[in-house]
Amino acid sequence: MNASLDYFNDTHRMVRDSVRKFVEKEILPHIDAWEEAGEFPRELYSKAAETGLLGIGHPEAYGGAGENDVFMKVAASEELMRCTSGGLVASLGSLDIGLPPVWKWGSEELKARVVPEVLSGKKIAALAITEPGGGSDVANLRTRAVRDGDHYVVNGSKTFITSGVRADYYTVAVRTGDTGFGGVSLLLIEKGTPGFSVGRNLKKTGWWASDTAELFFEDCRVPASHLIGPENGGFFCIMTNFQMERLMLCVMANMTSQLALEASLDYVKQREAFGRTLAGFQVTRHKLAEMATLVEASREFTYRIAAKIQAGQNCVKEISMAKNFATNVSDRLTYDAVQLFGGMGFMRESVVERLARDNRILSIGGGTYEIMNEVIAKQMGL
Repeated sequence: MNASLDYFNDTHRMVRDSVRKFVEKEILPHIDAWEEAGEFPRELYSKAAETGLLGIGHPEAYGGAGENDVFMKVAASEELMRCTSGGLVASLGSLDIGLPPVWKWGSEELKARVVPEVLSGKKIAALAITEPGGGSDVANLRTRAVRDGDHYVVNGSKTFITSGVRADYYTVAVRTGDTGFGGVSLLLIEKGTPGFSVGRNLKKTGWWASDTAELFFEDCRVPASHLIGPENGGFFCIMTNFQMERLMLCVMANMTSQLALEASLDYVKQREAFGRTLAGFQVTRHKLAEMATLVEASREFTYRIAAKIQAGQNCVKEISMAKNFATNVSDRLTYDAVQLFGGMGFMRESVVERLARDNRILSIGGGTYEIMNEVIAKQMGL
């Protein structure tokens, strides 16, 4: 895949090379074992921090590389996806959804204490919004936080939380006011806080290397100083956070498609049937041509929306479109790749089998396909 010169500069290419070497040295030799084990070593966070990977997209003041270079983040994320494990990428990158609300809207004390620890790989950050029975209905979440002097008393639960088992800091959406989006706030809750417990590591169809957990709050007392942003103003913070999260999901989907295409191209040149390679059949060549066209179109669409985000434009409609388009493409590409591989595509030793499993969550996480269509419709005035 050739990065467009219109979007990526020399610094981005240096970052891309650095992340590629990190993946080749620190991840690829172990990824199959980590997938089967359902986790990867915690020390990978500190190794990623040493290369500067964790700091991309976060403020320099706290040890990051700067929060305003969208294409540096895109380049790094594309290369990280070459580890072939969406689960590892999701868990290693959980700070990218858990931490921005802290450094954007947290108190100076909270920022100074929490952000450097996470960016250095010493601590792990996670975002906790989804609730049992709640799904994408963020405005109607039920976890309640009641002010009691200098603390909030939190009761409720969260589920499907990426890095939920071993995170140290959780950016948690709670209800501090009336029903609807106007009563939602964000609190930073630390592991070990009395009344806060973490459930088991949930078993999933894909993203095996990612720990995913339920969280429980029972009269959990959280210092009021851990409020992120204004009380009852959390919904705006959450929605702002979603724009970059959805862009990164586009990148994950596009790279899933790219990896499926590359694996398919290699396989059809080697696999023989009926006296010729699979590439010798017109139906195979045409399928691959269509797959390549879809990947190219989706990637360029994503890059264009990234450029608009970089320019500070409001892209709520466009990023929702890009996410739906990219995940539609990755659905098609992973399906077709498994079909081209035949029986081998159903085997765990085949990379396309993992890509197909991991892909399924991409049109669900960060706002479902259906919710994205609703967002698009509203932005169209419907």
